[in-house]
Amino acid sequence: MPGKNGVIMTVYVLAQLTFTHRPTYNRYQDRFMDVLRRFEGRLLVADEHPKVIEGQWRGEKVVLFSFADENAFHKFYDSREYQAISKDRNQGAETVALLIKGAAKER
Repeated sequence: MPGKNGVIMTVYVLAQLTFTHRPTYNRYQDRFMDVLRRFEGRLLVADEHPKVIEGQWRGEKVVLFSFADENAFHKFYDSREYQAISKDRNQGAETVALLIKGAAKER
């Protein structure tokens, strides 16, 4: 959704996960890409072995994906399709997720 002066902002979701029940998380993971694509999201990173270069990190996986703007993200996140599969993520992993605004683009 354009903001001031027709500028739109790509948004990113950065999630770090610690698995609590891998088979349940795997069920979520198997269905995630189909739902993400349906809502025009783009998977940028999914790494189960990130290299820590500073500080301490206790997670097991990091995921980064993007949407054209915040409105597109909410259509995905609030959708019946995503909410149905997210139950498996919630039961299969502890997750910290951040919504991050990226560089502005002129429309």
